[in-house]
Amino acid sequence: MMPTQLPLLSPTVPLDAPIAWQRGQPVSRATFLGDVARVACQLPSAQFVFNLCEDRYRFLVAFAAVGVNRQISLLPSSRARQHLQQLAKDYPDSRTITDEHLAVWLAVATDPPLPIPDLLADQTVAIAFTSGSTGHAKPNPKRWGELVNGAEQARQRFGFNSDMTIVATVPPQHMYGLETSIMAPLVSGVSVHAGRPFFPDDVRIALREAPEQRVLVTTPVHLHACVKAGLHWPATAFLISATAPLSPELAAQAEAAFNAPVLEIYGCTEAGSVASRRTLEGDRWRLYDGFELHEGRLSGAHLPEPVVLGDVVEACSATEFRLLGRGEDLINIAGKRSSLAYLNHQINGIAGVIEGIFLMPAETGSGVDRLTALVVAPTLSERQLLTALAERLDPVFLPRPLIKVAALPRTETGKITRESLLLLISQRHPVADVH
Repeated sequence: MMPTQLPLLSPTVPLDAPIAWQRGQPVSRATFLGDVARVACQLPSAQFVFNLCEDRYRFLVAFAAVGVNRQISLLPSSRARQHLQQLAKDYPDSRTITDEHLAVWLAVATDPPLPIPDLLADQTVAIAFTSGSTGHAKPNPKRWGELVNGAEQARQRFGFNSDMTIVATVPPQHMYGLETSIMAPLVSGVSVHAGRPFFPDDVRIALREAPEQRVLVTTPVHLHACVKAGLHWPATAFLISATAPLSPELAAQAEAAFNAPVLEIYGCTEAGSVASRRTLEGDRWRLYDGFELHEGRLSGAHLPEPVVLGDVVEACSATEFRLLGRGEDLINIAGKRSSLAYLNHQINGIAGVIEGIFLMPAETGSGVDRLTALVVAPTLSERQLLTALAERLDPVFLPRPLIKVAALPRTETGKITRESLLLLISQRHPVADVH
């Protein structure tokens, strides 16, 4: 049975050990506790707090302070103004804090910190929102006990310990980023680099600033950019990727470039991280201890209730499964079936295509719905692209329209939302009916 209270920090890690690295300098766990106490007494008196800090250490301090105050952190999946304005309407008793607020509050002198505070295990400490990749973002309350349990499972699976330092390219507001770069330092004793590097050379510099036993937490989009950059990378213990499955080709290139294993996490905002694999060892995902998967429903471990996965999976054993695609990925046009994953694979296999994606048509009931595709292919014309696709696909799956773009719209974690695609299509091809 889970204890009724759980500590903010693992009591087994010395307080003089670093919890973060800022500008190449360590920040001890004792200093962190002092900073949490300093911020907690200055937070606005609202039930909900939008934590928009980009500096990862400041986010960590604010997240902990909000929890200590029995307030709830709101973690938006996007910084888009319209998205934030809608959430503010949904949560009227809320305030927003940023790096600038933390800079001011951390400059205030306070008494030495108290012992490591405890939080109630069933206390809701955060509300994470889905990415909205298939529609509108949905809120997912997270209890402290759930987050701690999930971090313990990740520690067991990846061997996180106080000798390791995490460098993450993903924002801490994202569930993947929260688990790997915020909860892991609190529960497992790892330290975290305070920055959020974006470009490959920024990633290289951040890794170089971190001490030995570095772990890079990233996404397929960032990993692809790092591999293509052709840089010399600092020695890295291993890499973790999530938000979309890696191709074996990219995983092999990354392992060669970094001279380190590439591991993947499978999860969702609703359940958090639940499984992992080393891409080059096969297509099977291995569940974390305590989870059970039955007919697409995930249960056990710390989940308060079963979660229906948005993906189509195939159970291989009691602890392993294969990922077959998204549930909404399957399409039926004029009586013929395919999947968006298969169509995307075909368009991205055309020489000259940098990136391409198909979009599900509207349900008109006419039986003659048409797919839309957006493609980044500077050297190819639309006619050439359609000709190449005609050699690969049944005619009913050829996109009408096919729209060439300079780049696909992505979120901070590299995901593509349906809303952003619809907006881009409306700007480039107003007559396309894909709503």
